[in-house]
Order: sequence, then structure tokens, then C-alpha cells
Amino acid sequence: MTRIAIHALAADELDAHAEALAQIMADTVTDGAAIGYMQPFALEHGLEFFTTQVFPEVRAGRRRLLLARLDGATAGSVQLIIALPPNQPHRCEVAKMMVAPAARRNGIGRALMQAVDAEARAAGKSLITLDTRTGDRAEPLYRTAGFEIAGVIPGFALDPDGRALHATTYMYKTL
Repeated sequence: MTRIAIHALAADELDAHAEALAQIMADTVTDGAAIGYMQPFALEHGLEFFTTQVFPEVRAGRRRLLLARLDGATAGSVQLIIALPPNQPHRCEVAKMMVAPAARRNGIGRALMQAVDAEARAAGKSLITLDTRTGDRAEPLYRTAGFEIAGVIPGFALDPDGRALHATTYMYKTL
């Protein structure tokens, strides 16, 4: 039986998980995930992303970083941006949901999304938003997690291999 554990990383835990998070990001982008980065994507690109963009936001209390473990091994992560403009104190945004390709189909994505709900509630939020590549394998996961489609923007971004533009679906969930 596989066991999944989700943990919100505290500021003093971030550096210890940097390499594992960067590896999941590199593997995910290499596998074709549309999370804002292009191929080829190396471990050092992931390290730079986490250490210069994500960790400072977590330390400042503007973002939560949730780590998923599968049988003790780091297997995924998701971010929850909780500091948005002053006219949106009720809203938070999901960013960079990633599950290591080798760990998929074990319920990690579902567990991460349940943890996002709990983190959002704990932060006093009543609306969660996200965007995903239209037709991506994560879109059905978000729908089963209770997210509704707000709309689709065609030609929004390049696929990670740079060969074509893809549409993006914006989704929301009211808590």
C-alpha cells in the first residue's frame, strides 16, 4: 500500500528540499508539462526558479509551498499564492502543480488539491483560481476537485517543445 503525505514547507525547511523540487520540475517540463517553461529544462533551471522566485515569497508569507511524499520520497508539489492585490483579499491562486512522472496515478495530485483547499481555508480565502493548458491531463483532476471552468483563451502560450501554441483554461472554486 502506498502512503501519501502532504506537508506545507516552513521557511527553515526550504533549502533542504530545493534539489528534490528542482528535479521534479525538470522531469515534469521534460515530460511536456505546460508550467511556463521551455525544453530543454535542466536541474539548475529548477534550482534557480525555486531559490530566486518561490522561496523568497514563502519566506515573506505571500505564498505556500506544499510538498508531496510517496512512501517517503518527494513526489510532487503545488504552490498557493495567497498575497494578491488589495481588492482581492478573499482570493488565492494555485501555481505550478507538479507530480513526478514516475509517481503519477497514485493519488498525489488529488491529495495536493485537497491540501490546497485546507491551506486556502486556513488563510481565510473563499475563492481559488488556476489556469491550465486546455486538454491537459491535469484538467480532469481539477474538475473532480471541484473547479469550474471560467473560460478558455486560445493561443495563450507555447507548448514546452515550442512547436505550437496552446489554449489555456481558467478555472475557479468557491470554498
